[in-house]
Amino acid sequence: MIDLYSDTVTQPTPGMRQAMAQAAVGDEQRGEDPTTNTLQTQIATLLGKEASIFLPSATMANAIACRLHTKPGEAIICDERCHILNSETGGLAVHSGIVPRIVHGNRGHFTPEQVAEQLTLSGHYRPITTLLACEQTHNAAGGTIWPLEQLQAVCQVAHDHGLKTHLDGARLLNAAVATNHSAAGYAAPFDTVMLCLSKGLGCPIGALLAGSADDIARARTLKQQFGGSMRQSGILAAAGLYALEHNVQRLAEDHDNAHRLAEGLADLPGFEVEMPIETNMVFVNVQGTGMTAADVATRLRQAGVGCSQPGPYRLRFVTHLDVDSEAIGRTVAIARTVFGYVVPMNG
Repeated sequence: MIDLYSDTVTQPTPGMRQAMAQAAVGDEQRGEDPTTNTLQTQIATLLGKEASIFLPSATMANAIACRLHTKPGEAIICDERCHILNSETGGLAVHSGIVPRIVHGNRGHFTPEQVAEQLTLSGHYRPITTLLACEQTHNAAGGTIWPLEQLQAVCQVAHDHGLKTHLDGARLLNAAVATNHSAAGYAAPFDTVMLCLSKGLGCPIGALLAGSADDIARARTLKQQFGGSMRQSGILAAAGLYALEHNVQRLAEDHDNAHRLAEGLADLPGFEVEMPIETNMVFVNVQGTGMTAADVATRLRQAGVGCSQPGPYRLRFVTHLDVDSEAIGRTVAIARTVFGYVVPMNG
C-alpha cells in the first residue's frame, strides 16, 4: 500500500527508534525529564519565543492556547475551514466556552479588512472578541501558505484592538522550508504558537506550545488540568529532537513529490487538481468522473493507493517521508490504469 492518507501515518525510522531507546528520562510532571527539557528549549529558540511546553497532541495544544487567551462567553476569529473549528470535536465550546466568529478566507487566508469587519460587530448583546487564530499551513484549504506580510497585517489589527493571537502551526515547518522564511519569522506576530511533531516531521506523537514565559507557566497548569502531564516523556521527546536534526530540510522532497503527483493526476479524465500546489498536499475534485470521492478512493485503495475523502467529491493526497519519488511514480501509473488514462497521439 502506498499510503497517502496523511503525513501522520509515518513510521519512526530506525535512527529515530534508536534515539528514543537511548533517551535520558525523568519525571516530566515535576520538570525533571532532561530530554523533554532540551526539546522545549530548542523549540522555543526555533520559534523565537521565551518558552515552550511539550504536549501529547496538537489538538491539546490548540485547546490549551484557546483556554489560555479567553474566558467563557468570548469569541475567537478564525477561518471557516480551520482545524480548530472543524476537526477538534467542538473543543472551542467544551474546553473554553467560546464562540467562533467565522471568516470566509481565500484558500484559508483572510485579510486585515475582514478582521476589522468582525470587530465592528460589537455591542452589549454580542460576545466580546478576544482571540484571533490562523493556521499555517492551512490543511483544508490545500496545504496553503499564509504570506508572511498578510499574517503580520491581520495580527497587527488584532493587537491594535486588544486581541491575543494564536498560530496553529501544525505544519509550520513545511511553510518555512517552502518559502525560505524562518519559523521564528512566521511565529513572531503571535502570542502563542503550536508546532506539531507527528505530521511532516515523522514523530509518533507530540506537539509543543510556545509563547512568553508567563503564558507557558499558565499553560503548564492547564496541561495538568487537561490530563496532558506525563512521566518519562523523554522517550517521546527524543523523537522530536531527532526529527529537528534530520527531518526538517527533507520536507522539500515531500513538496517536490506533491508537485509530481499533481501533474500526473491532472492528466486523468475527470480529475480536477486544485492548483497551485504549495507544500505536501494535493486536493482533487473528481466530480467530473461521474463518481463520488468515496468511490474513487475505494478503487484506488483496491489497487494499492490510500488517500482521504474530505468532501463528497474531494480527495486529499499527502506526501511524506515514507513515500519516495519511485512510489509517486507508481501512484500515478496505478491511477492511470484504474481510471483509463490514454496517452495522447502526440506523445
